[in-house]
Amino acid sequence: MSVLLFRSIGFDRAARRYLKKNPAAAADLEIALRRLADDPAQPALRTHRLKGTLEGSFACSAGYDLRIMFRMVRHEGKEAVLLQTLGTHDEVY
Repeated sequence: MSVLLFRSIGFDRAARRYLKKNPAAAADLEIALRRLADDPAQPALRTHRLKGTLEGSFACSAGYDLRIMFRMVRHEGKEAVLLQTLGTHDEVY
C-alpha cells in the first residue's frame, strides 16, 4: 500500500529548523518518510493515533526522539498523508 505524502508549510519549516540543529538526523528522517509513504502502519514507525486537542492526527517515530505528526487525507480518491509538523516528543505534543 503506497500513499502520497504532502508536506505542509509548517512541516517544511519545522524540518529545516530541526535539521539545522541536528544534521545527523537527516538520514533517519528520510528513512521514516520512505517508510511512511510505503505503509503508514509499519511497526517500525510506531504509528499511533493522537488524543485530546490533537485528535484526528497521528504521530510516528523517525528516530530516538524525533516524531512526525500527520493526518490521513484523501487526494483524487486515493489515501494520502498530510505531514503537519515534526520535532522532539515535547515539541510535537
